[in-house]
Amino acid sequence: MPSPWLALLRRRRLSLMFLASLLVLLPIGCAKLEQTERELVFRIEPGTARWFSGLPAGVEDVQLQSPALAADESLHAWWWLAPRKDAPALLYLHGSRWNLTGQLFRIEQLHAMGFSVLAVDYRGFGQSRGPLPSERSVYQDALIAWEHLARLQPDASKRFIYGHSLGGAVAVNLAHELADDKQSPQAAGLIVESSFTNLGDVATAVSNTSLPVRWLLSQEFDSLSKIGAVGVPVLIAHGRDDRYVPARFSEALFDAAREPKQLLLIDGANHNNSLRMAANSYRQALQTLGLELN
Repeated sequence: MPSPWLALLRRRRLSLMFLASLLVLLPIGCAKLEQTERELVFRIEPGTARWFSGLPAGVEDVQLQSPALAADESLHAWWWLAPRKDAPALLYLHGSRWNLTGQLFRIEQLHAMGFSVLAVDYRGFGQSRGPLPSERSVYQDALIAWEHLARLQPDASKRFIYGHSLGGAVAVNLAHELADDKQSPQAAGLIVESSFTNLGDVATAVSNTSLPVRWLLSQEFDSLSKIGAVGVPVLIAHGRDDRYVPARFSEALFDAAREPKQLLLIDGANHNNSLRMAANSYRQALQTLGLELN
């Protein structure tokens, strides 16, 4: 029979082998978990949205250039100039799942309000080539698009950031980055529609669980900690009948934002149709913030 010290040595050896295996497998497991998380967060639908019937006259296809893009990456956008020469310009940042072809109805509504609109597909969406998006990559894409918008509209008092749903978190982050970096082209206002406080909060709400879901998340999209420092007037809009993202998250964002700010809660509106149902209220809210469209 083996002596006690030999048995102890063998147990230690097995423990060390088990620990070594964990150290090798854990990064692989974490990488797979993060990839799965990003797939669930962005839920990219390939191809053209079934309700897309073509671009309106005047919409220009644009390929945005940046040293930050790799040789096999590209950033595709639409630029839709408003009829008025001195019209305000708006960067449109969409949410998860649908590329620009699924966003046209909302872009049309913003254009009808008087904005020139630059709408961008993040890398991995639509005609924008690239790997599976991440929080970091969509933030970078938004900044590239913003710098392009600043060249199209040199007047900082006429540049706006708009984000819908997950794009609202991208918009808040962009405004926050611009406030920190005075060398970057600045914005006149921020519009956030149907968005949330952070990804952990909305994941908990959607899954309807008390489990600590946020502990598993590598993508934070934490608008709540940033919106108080964006440094520009803020309009936050949300449909009261939103079944996907509860309107209470927009109320929390509004509470955390600094003045001047406006909260627009739209009765009967869902996650997608706030602009259509409340275009006049949008205009009035922007005017209250001192942001004129006409």
